[in-house]
Amino acid sequence: MRVLAKEMAEAARTRGGEEAEAAGWVHRIRDMGGIRFVLLRDRSGIVQLVLSEELGSAGKSAPALESVIAVRGIPALNEKAPGGVELRVSSLETLSAAAPDLPYQVNGDVSKTGLEAMLDHRTLSLRNPKIRAIFKVQSTIIDAFQAYLRSQDFTEIKTSKITGSGAEGGTNLFEVEYFDRRVYLAQSPQLYKQIMVAAGLERVFEVGPVYRAEKHDTPRHLNEYISMDLEMGFIESEAELIDLEKKLLAAIFEEVARRNSPELELWNASVPDPAAVLKAPVVTYEEALKIANAEAQGSRLFDINPEAERFLCDWARRDQGVDLVFVNRFPRRRRPFYTYPLAASSPEAGGAAALTMSFDCLFRGLEITSGGRRQHDYQALVESLPKFGLKAEDMAGYLAVFKYGCPPHGGFAIGCERLTQKILGLQNVKEASLFPRDRKRVEP
Repeated sequence: MRVLAKEMAEAARTRGGEEAEAAGWVHRIRDMGGIRFVLLRDRSGIVQLVLSEELGSAGKSAPALESVIAVRGIPALNEKAPGGVELRVSSLETLSAAAPDLPYQVNGDVSKTGLEAMLDHRTLSLRNPKIRAIFKVQSTIIDAFQAYLRSQDFTEIKTSKITGSGAEGGTNLFEVEYFDRRVYLAQSPQLYKQIMVAAGLERVFEVGPVYRAEKHDTPRHLNEYISMDLEMGFIESEAELIDLEKKLLAAIFEEVARRNSPELELWNASVPDPAAVLKAPVVTYEEALKIANAEAQGSRLFDINPEAERFLCDWARRDQGVDLVFVNRFPRRRRPFYTYPLAASSPEAGGAAALTMSFDCLFRGLEITSGGRRQHDYQALVESLPKFGLKAEDMAGYLAVFKYGCPPHGGFAIGCERLTQKILGLQNVKEASLFPRDRKRVEP
């Protein structure tokens, strides 16, 4: 039976000289004359192989780096070896030989390798343990997101990524030829989330790809990314959504800390204390601008732009003990037509009719979430369209959701790659995408 690298030490302690089998990729080779030390890499880690003098001196038994091999031997404890154990090999079989002209150094230092080289040779770069660690953390993020929402009686849904129009009026959409008509790749599952709330499920979530035809080329943008979306019915304001996201993020961070300590260590990374996350500050848009301008010390900021996001998170970390902050009550001009307005008579509105029940979540200097309460009244939606340069006939599919009764509701979406990026301290969000898509890259 095959023994994984991480299980080899236990096998050495308990199997008393009994042979074990291992298989994986040749990560590194050290030639010590007649004896070769080979580091074998599998999904769990790395184990040191000691090839006997006979095997070590036989050229045919020395496969090239990244070849896939299977070995048999006796596991033995050795505190100087990786993981404190080595496998003294008696037989070796090459399952798949790698060509010797590797275009990417899998066992190299990731920090000294350019992003484009990593992406150009993705099949090989993903073999690097540090790069692969990114996606182990991401897997935990997605799993924890799903598990927490299920515990809160949310239902998971899977929606179409081909739509006849955009929920936000058709902007930033990729056109697709679909038989004899033009359709689009979905920029959000929001329409479908709202349909499911109106259909009676009340609480739904989805993890899936979304597409934005934005001509960006920055460290924070992707044209295809994984969106972790949710929608819930019968809410009064965005405050309920913010409270939910605090608890959701706390659960995610707790799981990452529990399950991914080796991966966090590889990146010298940490997650916020879940208790601190629950107490993360919530500031209005106007308050946020004042804080950001105070932090800017002379610069004048007129919007919550990337620079302001960094200043706000610096403030939250220094003064509030967590580099996480929620900004709410955005002006209506900054939000889509369907965002629910804050009543002018509300004490929180300060007499202003142009504020909304919306929010962003900023984490370590980057917006990871946008959301809020949605307008659920059919007539109010129809009346709002002209103010945003939209026509009712162009939004007929969207409006139909609300014509026959829909409860007050709202939701938000977390960018999975952005959250991964900020947990691990990656320089570019593309590093957190298995196969990133931008203006230039559509392969592999």
